[in-house]
Amino acid sequence: MADTVPAATAPDPGPATGIPTGGVEIIGVTKRYGDAVAVDDLTLSIQPGEFLSLLGPSGCGKTTTLRMIAGFEHPDAGDISISDRSVLGLPPHRREVNTVFQAYALFPHMTVAENVAYGLQQRRVPKAEQRQRVAEALDMVQLRRFADRKPTMLSGGQQQRIALSRALINRPSVLLLDEPLAALDRQLREEMQVELKLLQARLGMTFVFVTHDQGEALSMSDRIAVMREGRIEQLDAPESIYAAPASAYVASFIGQQNFVQGTVTADGGAIDTEIGTVAGEWGADAVAAGGSAVAAIRPEFIRLETAGSPGVGVDGRVLSVSYLGETLQVVVGAGDQTLLVRTPAPTAPAVAVDDDVRCVWQPSAVRLFAAEGAPLASTHVITLPDRLRA
Repeated sequence: MADTVPAATAPDPGPATGIPTGGVEIIGVTKRYGDAVAVDDLTLSIQPGEFLSLLGPSGCGKTTTLRMIAGFEHPDAGDISISDRSVLGLPPHRREVNTVFQAYALFPHMTVAENVAYGLQQRRVPKAEQRQRVAEALDMVQLRRFADRKPTMLSGGQQQRIALSRALINRPSVLLLDEPLAALDRQLREEMQVELKLLQARLGMTFVFVTHDQGEALSMSDRIAVMREGRIEQLDAPESIYAAPASAYVASFIGQQNFVQGTVTADGGAIDTEIGTVAGEWGADAVAAGGSAVAAIRPEFIRLETAGSPGVGVDGRVLSVSYLGETLQVVVGAGDQTLLVRTPAPTAPAVAVDDDVRCVWQPSAVRLFAAEGAPLASTHVITLPDRLRA
């Protein structure tokens, strides 16, 4: 007899689609491979209908986490539930999830419609229902007119949409996406980012998206979990992750930063650096007076003025100017420190190499973080990336 979901715990249907949506709970999950800990006591709650991205470099545990949700890997400790039901011990085909991988894994000898229907055929769904659900699934990704073509006749983006359609046709509560856009070129990848977000919003389905591309995560996610060494370093909305990173690791991984090292002042609200005293707001932990810290200033938060102009900042000399289309990028040297400045090209000041300028910023735009080994005002130590260590 087929498994049924009790009415009290059945996932809610997505808006106007009949596709269910469910949440995911990961509680104290640990996964080891020999002596290596891939996921370390991870706890994460993913809400029904949410687009959540697991973001981080290779080896941070994001793909292992996704594979444990899917059932391809099994945790050594902890619990995972989908739609309020523990899935420990359940094989992948018994879980309310489907996975879209980077490799499309389409059958080249089958038509688009046959590829999409494959999962229904394996489940022995009646042919009339198969035809109806294939048409609905192809409509979701706007590919019904290509139903009779072979996948090799379509573009990479269209093939990825076929893979999405094949995953959606089984009506999972949660769709897992393991770097599905990594094989596409930049322009197509950006187009697919928009399509994926629109599709997720239309279906109201829970998407769990794994990527190492910060731009993908920022542009599509409701929330981002930045992972490091099997743990979540920060979990928040994209705008908070970007503007208010909790640690130097998050600040260095998301977007570009200007990092300036120094010593915390007596009042604890700034650091003394080689370019002067830099005030800012602390990340997760403050450092005691006299301790080593680093200030982070995003390039777009710096404004270029003529040398000697008033305002918080530092005078310097232009080392290079690059036109990036909508943005003008300027590298300014201030002593031994270089500052990267990005400003909208239409409103950018006219500057050239060797011009004297002043880099000006608001203290509220500066984030301060503990350097390794610094005496903290609180108890949690933030370890800087190797390239930021003194």
